Amino acid sequence: MCGIVGYIGKRDVAPLLLEGLQRLEYRGYDSAGVVVNSPKSGALKMVKAKGRVRDLEARVPKRFAGTTGIAHTRWATHGAPSDVNSHPHLDPENKVAVVHNGIVDNAADLRAKLEAEGVVFASETDTEVITHLIARSLADSLEEKVREALKVIEGTYGIAVMHADFADRIVVARNGSPVILGIGEKEMLVASDVAALIAHTRQVVTLNDGEMATLKADDFRTYTTSGTQTNATPETVEWEAASFDMGGHDTYMHKEMSEQAEAVDRVLRGRIDDRFSTVHLGGLNLDAREARGVRRIKILGCGTSYHAGLIGAGLIEELARIPADAEPASEFRYRNPVVDPDTLYIAVSQSGETYDVLAAVQELKRKGARVLGVVNVVGSAIAREADGGTYVHAGPEVCVVSTKCFTNTVVAFALLALHLGRIRDLSVADGKRIIEGLRKLPAQIEEILAMEPEIEKLAQEYAGAQSMMFIGRVRGYPVALEASLKLKEISYIHAEAYPASELKHGPLALIEPALPTVAIVPNDDLLEKNRAALEEIKARSGRILAVAHQNQEKADHTIVVPKNEDELDPILMGIPLQLFAYHTALAMGRDIDKPRNLAKSVTVE
Repeated sequence: MCGIVGYIGKRDVAPLLLEGLQRLEYRGYDSAGVVVNSPKSGALKMVKAKGRVRDLEARVPKRFAGTTGIAHTRWATHGAPSDVNSHPHLDPENKVAVVHNGIVDNAADLRAKLEAEGVVFASETDTEVITHLIARSLADSLEEKVREALKVIEGTYGIAVMHADFADRIVVARNGSPVILGIGEKEMLVASDVAALIAHTRQVVTLNDGEMATLKADDFRTYTTSGTQTNATPETVEWEAASFDMGGHDTYMHKEMSEQAEAVDRVLRGRIDDRFSTVHLGGLNLDAREARGVRRIKILGCGTSYHAGLIGAGLIEELARIPADAEPASEFRYRNPVVDPDTLYIAVSQSGETYDVLAAVQELKRKGARVLGVVNVVGSAIAREADGGTYVHAGPEVCVVSTKCFTNTVVAFALLALHLGRIRDLSVADGKRIIEGLRKLPAQIEEILAMEPEIEKLAQEYAGAQSMMFIGRVRGYPVALEASLKLKEISYIHAEAYPASELKHGPLALIEPALPTVAIVPNDDLLEKNRAALEEIKARSGRILAVAHQNQEKADHTIVVPKNEDELDPILMGIPLQLFAYHTALAMGRDIDKPRNLAKSVTVE
């Protein structure tokens, strides 16, 4: 949530910062701001605006020169979206500028103390507290001023700081919110996401929690908040700048849905072992003896990642015969859970920075648990904190709602389940069957994507609904949950998901012609049970849209998807419902890539 970008070098900084903000806007888009140094006077100049980055850009004057600057795009936590609550925040003398991602938990106490000392606050934000603390420090260096401020701050932060008296540097710090340095030729950059850096450099350094850095045009150094030098080594980012462009599509969501066949092929590539009917997952750091010692698996994620974890838990139980379940990480970390040494914990996060998941990982590590990560971003916090894991290789995903990363995450769980199953009791024949099913996925996804015109017509027909019900059984229920979430996120239609088996226990009271039901009806051993649920809905004059492997007589409309192995069918059955949500939102005129009240990477509670 929220985006930071900064630059120090010789280039005109304002256009570069605005371009970086455009690339980060999916992380927060209710207000934005930019501050640069004036090369002649050394004073700081700032422009801020409520709204999108384009609103900020329209306010930036033609004469806004500078070679050092920081900028921010905001997702509001403290204080409503407004010009004054936008970042950066300056002190009264216009010497100190701060941009901040995260939440200062003790902001109210610090604010009261500063006000008692005569400080006048201009905004409602927690971030302004940091600015005043730095400005009031009597330390001789900017690094020490920042360090003193951080000593009294409780909470999470990724910050970048400029000071008019120290115009040759930007100081940054991280605790729980991403900060990435971009290493260029006689220029340095900083951002909260590699997306803002990739057009200028592929050499990056990712700060760890409790780490700071000083950026100068020709150098950088990293150190802990206590002052101990650290030896950060730049790494090369694999992604290309073109990966963050729309590629001829009208929206990022449409582009990313269309990339799913290629993305699934990428997560499979080089991992299948035909000789032993298994897969290679070298990053797990879990040998066969340790894998056989696992007695239970607990999967933790939030939102879409949690839904992927639910499907993953089912795959693990079916293929590896290990008891497995999934739970929202935000609930897990607050209920004082029993941490069992024989349980393997798996943390799922697209960004690898989701705060609730990261906090759960850190608590589990503190208690001695073994934790694997299933993430998309190489070098992210969860990837570094976990004992091992696997990358899902979905590529950059810019749209706030996740599509291709969800699909690749479920495929990664299928690979993990097959790997664990073949170590345990899954037969060679079943291993071969699953591998053949995995190899079919890219072509079958292409087949589903080709159905888009048909799905678009259905979406337009259902777009007038005030509410929708999604149902599924066992393998189909997590698909229903994710499809319901997608519709909510981008169309703002109220939707809820229920197990089809639970209809008689309450939800049938809602069924009427005005409430359409989307039913997940795979052709598996529960087919007749699912058809019975359709009968119950139809008997009450409910409209039904089925996603199935064959036309459903009781449904008003059926989206027929290709059949794979029973265990892998959920991967395919969710994709037409991504398209359905997309075209429903499009028909309603929604801002699909930037849905209201949401941001891409949730790095605060």
